[in-house]
Amino acid sequence: MTHRPRLTAAIVSGLTAFALGTSAAAAAGDAPSPIAGQWQATADVEGAAIPFRLAITGDGEAVRANFFDGARPSNPSADGSFRDGRLHLAFPSYAAVLDATVADGRLEGAWVLAGKATPIHAVQAPPAAPAGTAPPIGGEWVIPYKSPKGEVAWRLIVRQTGGSAEASILRIDGDTGTLSGVYRDGAFTLSHFTGERPGLLVITPQPDHSLKLVLHDGSGEKDLTAVLAAVAARAGVAPTDPTRHTSVQDRAEPFRFAFKDLDGKLVTNTDARFRHKVVVVDVMGSWCPNCHDEAPFLQALYARHHKDGLEIVALDFEQPDQLADPRRLRAFIARYGLTFTVLLAGEPKEVNIRLPQAVKLNAWPTTFFLGRDGLVKATHVGFTSPGSGARDLETRREVEHTIERLLTQN
Repeated sequence: MTHRPRLTAAIVSGLTAFALGTSAAAAAGDAPSPIAGQWQATADVEGAAIPFRLAITGDGEAVRANFFDGARPSNPSADGSFRDGRLHLAFPSYAAVLDATVADGRLEGAWVLAGKATPIHAVQAPPAAPAGTAPPIGGEWVIPYKSPKGEVAWRLIVRQTGGSAEASILRIDGDTGTLSGVYRDGAFTLSHFTGERPGLLVITPQPDHSLKLVLHDGSGEKDLTAVLAAVAARAGVAPTDPTRHTSVQDRAEPFRFAFKDLDGKLVTNTDARFRHKVVVVDVMGSWCPNCHDEAPFLQALYARHHKDGLEIVALDFEQPDQLADPRRLRAFIARYGLTFTVLLAGEPKEVNIRLPQAVKLNAWPTTFFLGRDGLVKATHVGFTSPGSGARDLETRREVEHTIERLLTQN
């Protein structure tokens, strides 16, 4: 693409110091660094080197690791080992592993998710500091973009402290997680990798007060423009309202589902447990990053309001191997301590066949709110992470207020 040489140059000149900088000990020929500590790493994703942090603790047969979502530890490993220079880390809630060799303070390996290996390189070194005086870019921006899901715009939410910045792109499915980084060579280079939803975003402020964006999110490089939200509003450009994206054909018809749970027992919307209850039906998948954002929130709502008549049903759509042996879903349930109903509904490509009442069901997750009469009263598409800041709080308040309102109705 036309901007690839510039993006590569940015990675080579500025990003290398952040992601692949050489530690002083290794440069001096000292003994290799221990496995425990903070690692500055890159993941090679579809031609882009995406920087990220990895924290490792322990040794021998008791090794654990954490990725980071901005400053927040995220996606911890369940178990791992380090022996004879070989590191193995398992992440069962994503059915993924990180295997690597470690020598002379460097880590070389691969992140393997859904059968696809992503090369990983890392060193033990502190992150690079910002370079130069950074222009202000904090605030909420709008990115005009026509997506296959019917969107006409995305949101860009930026928080800035001097030459450091965090940002998140909020789409109809949810956000990208927290992309973080520093200002260097005239641009902010922000990135995110927690084992999934990789993202690299280069933001270059323009003389007309817009932002030139180069986004690499694992689906190819995108050249985008962002304008301040107030400017977009005057032009009549607005992101899709997540409460209006998906609907049902007939709101006078009860919302029907009939799928088996993990013990093989058929569960339907007519079961006694759902009668005269407010039911939240969540269309999700254990492979879906924004479903991981949503799951602990739904569990907290269930724990708080189950006594008031709330039921939650997760309709889980998985790849064929996981449907045959849902190890990843079981780990997902265990990771978030889910106690509400979870049903195996089919493959993601079958979602519209399995749920024919839905209209424009094309985003993950999608939530249907059923009143005590079994009818759909509201919908909400996607889910946010803390990376969306005030928008994340707004999403959580909106969902809880919808549930509380329905619980007060007969």
